[in-house]
Amino acid sequence: MSVTTPVATAAPPDQVTPRRAPRDEGQWALGSTQPLNANEQLKADDDGLNVRARIEEVYAREGFASITPEDLNGRFRWWGLYTQRRPGIPGGRTASLEPHELSDEYFLLRVRSDGGRLSLAQVRAIAHVSTTYARDTADVTDRQNIQLHWIRIEDVPAVWTALESVGLTTAEACGDTPRVILGSPVAGVAADEIIDGTPAIDEIVSRYVGDPSLSNLPRKFKTAVSGSPHQDVAHEVNDLSFVGVVHPELGPGFDVFVGGGLSTNPRFAERLGAFVALEEVPEVWHAVVRLFRDYGYRRLRTKARLKFLVADWGIERFRDVLETEYLHRPLPDGPAPAAPPTRRDHVGVHPQRDGLFYVGVAPVVGRVSGTTLAALADLAESVGSDRVRLTAQQKLLVLDVPGDRVAELSAGLRRLGLDPEPSEFRRGTMACTGLEFCKLAISETKGTAARAVAELEERLPDFRHPLSLHVNGCPNSCARIQVADIGLKGQLVTDAEGQQVEGFQVHLGGELGPEDRLGRKPRGLKVTGEELPAYVERLARRFEEQRGADETFASWARRADEGDLA
Repeated sequence: MSVTTPVATAAPPDQVTPRRAPRDEGQWALGSTQPLNANEQLKADDDGLNVRARIEEVYAREGFASITPEDLNGRFRWWGLYTQRRPGIPGGRTASLEPHELSDEYFLLRVRSDGGRLSLAQVRAIAHVSTTYARDTADVTDRQNIQLHWIRIEDVPAVWTALESVGLTTAEACGDTPRVILGSPVAGVAADEIIDGTPAIDEIVSRYVGDPSLSNLPRKFKTAVSGSPHQDVAHEVNDLSFVGVVHPELGPGFDVFVGGGLSTNPRFAERLGAFVALEEVPEVWHAVVRLFRDYGYRRLRTKARLKFLVADWGIERFRDVLETEYLHRPLPDGPAPAAPPTRRDHVGVHPQRDGLFYVGVAPVVGRVSGTTLAALADLAESVGSDRVRLTAQQKLLVLDVPGDRVAELSAGLRRLGLDPEPSEFRRGTMACTGLEFCKLAISETKGTAARAVAELEERLPDFRHPLSLHVNGCPNSCARIQVADIGLKGQLVTDAEGQQVEGFQVHLGGELGPEDRLGRKPRGLKVTGEELPAYVERLARRFEEQRGADETFASWARRADEGDLA
């Protein structure tokens, strides 16, 4: 049987559908260098790194009123500074007010600590800045930063002097730049480590942080490097991550993930499929950042993260462009990482490879203070330690503790409110900055979450199952709400009296791991801040009643009837 293939004929001119020209996404590599929005124009007018000189020479001397709007609402971020929310403005006004109406004359300041690494001298310097200039505030973020509040512009030069005297910086802690690089908090000491990524982090930071050729990216760029089998840096939701693996022929090195991110368009990172040796990590990192700089979308900031480029190109094209245009060589294929053996947060007492121990604690929703940090430094020093680490789960670790001093350290930590054996609620709860300080927030988070933890510890003292509760004040997911057992997104909700109040949309059953999953959003499921403890208690009890053998909360929440989740 023969088949006749139809021959395509051209349509008459009046029937030809005009081909739409591709939309200009502002990609530099395609010749689009004209700024397409106000943010791109601001960066084209002056490198954000240059604002430091104006802060030191003009604004700190002449006061808040002397700051230009372009620097205040834009370039200050290149040095870790955001104006914080004016007190007393409710969440319902967030979307209706202009930035200058929301802004107070004080700043939030992020201190970089790449890899989450702090010496005791650095801890004490942060404590000094906190108690002297920041009203004793200090929050451990899930980006392994310490975040301070109530900073006056007049004090910023003195703050920088104090931090830089011990090797700390706020450079590119915010802005369209390479942000702080996450690293395993137990790099170089963990008994089960695959490979220590610290040398790569150090080289990237020394070479490229503050490099003007990389200080105008389409949006922020988040990196992680971890050789821990516990995969302790949330690599699934970073722009670029290097995850420890063992190649059957090349030995220990890293698998590469690109294009992750949450916020309002969540997307998990994809495996590049390439193996990178430790000494090659800085080169590959530099190549990916330049690819993002050149090909990243700059027309709309809502589509400017790397994840949108990876989604449009596909991972095969991304790898091809990376290898041919930037690395100029192929990368070897490599294995995927194995599933992590246990939880990722390193809370508790754990052996180091050198016979010493590290002790991980859980500050309630990451909130500490300068006073607490100073006391922590003294306590760590008293047992022979000189190293503290921050985690990507808002936790703190003390390294290098002799075995016979662990009990003494643990007791001292408990007196500081830092329990190495916390309840599941204290251990699993994270919260973003929220309405207290953030101009984007709709709901209060830190205090709401802390109150929920306290009440749940009283109501369910014997609850022993891992449970992550992530509380976010707006849709941007700084607290990773879509990948928590219970994720809460701040919004206005209607209470029992019919009044609009601060509350949360509920996401359930999200998780990171071998099978990444975003949480489900049961229709119409919202809770007020006041209802939160009772709601979580109700869920926890139903989970205990209905769970199968060894079933996790996330698995139960994904299969449960919506009625059982209300």
